[in-house]
Amino acid sequence: MAVDELDTRILRLLLEQPRTSVREYARVLGVARGTLQARLDRMERDGVITGTGPSLSPAALGHPVLAFVHIEVTQGHLDDVGDALAAVPEIVEAFSITGGGDLLARVVGRDNAHLEDVIQKLISLPGVVRTRTEVALRERVPYRLLPLVESVGRAARG
Repeated sequence: MAVDELDTRILRLLLEQPRTSVREYARVLGVARGTLQARLDRMERDGVITGTGPSLSPAALGHPVLAFVHIEVTQGHLDDVGDALAAVPEIVEAFSITGGGDLLARVVGRDNAHLEDVIQKLISLPGVVRTRTEVALRERVPYRLLPLVESVGRAARG
């Protein structure tokens, strides 16, 4: 899906001012409310905009320990293990990967002991061969998309 300059201006506003109304976005951008709503609807339909909920902090929810767990899976069991990972609340996301392992999971814990308990739970899942865990010490670049949106906007301007 092609994203043009107006789309990137809309996305920038959504990222910078997520609690503003559609009417206010239209006013700031100098476009009709209907135009803005049509653009938002199209970007949602095309998967550019994937959610509108709040961003939550696992640390503020009592889970300050963050680890990335590489999971090696027995051949033919990737889907089963993926389904089992979805049932573990401390796994906040997981991806199929190439390289060292088959899955990479972002895991949170209350403390190191709790993290170890979660990893032991993962190791015991049918189809899991082994895991390798890397504990995050400090976030250096927080999750962000605004620089990417700006880059796409510059490319759209040509």
